[in-house]
Amino acid sequence: MSEASLKSVRGFIESIPHARALGMVTLELGDGIARISMPYDARLVGDPETGVIHGGAVSVLMDTCGGAAVMSHRSEPEMTATLDLRIDYMRAATPGQRITARAECYHVTRSVAFVRATATDDDAARPVATATGAFAINAPHDGGAA
Repeated sequence: MSEASLKSVRGFIESIPHARALGMVTLELGDGIARISMPYDARLVGDPETGVIHGGAVSVLMDTCGGAAVMSHRSEPEMTATLDLRIDYMRAATPGQRITARAECYHVTRSVAFVRATATDDDAARPVATATGAFAINAPHDGGAA
């Protein structure tokens, strides 16, 4: 994928209103791999007694990261939309710590891209969540025909 294409994908991801609202930052992008982080924010706490970030915020991070991985794949799809996203929450993220998602687009057909993702906090050896997803794509050369 060209630098101009990667810059375009990065700009698109960073212009998404929910990504900006959650403070998401693109750390890595290219060759079907994306890493995006989200800072701890008290507004996103799901349990005030523990200070743990709500699972919904984690799912938005993982979904956005998955879409970014698809958009950065060498097949260069023009668009993507989430078809299915299964998230397994392994443990609560540690309050006060940044959460980082890493997604890999590992297979692409003419109309669907498949992704695996992991979210971690400072303890990268123990995932906060894992995910698998399928994303609809519109390939530039065939108009997305199935």
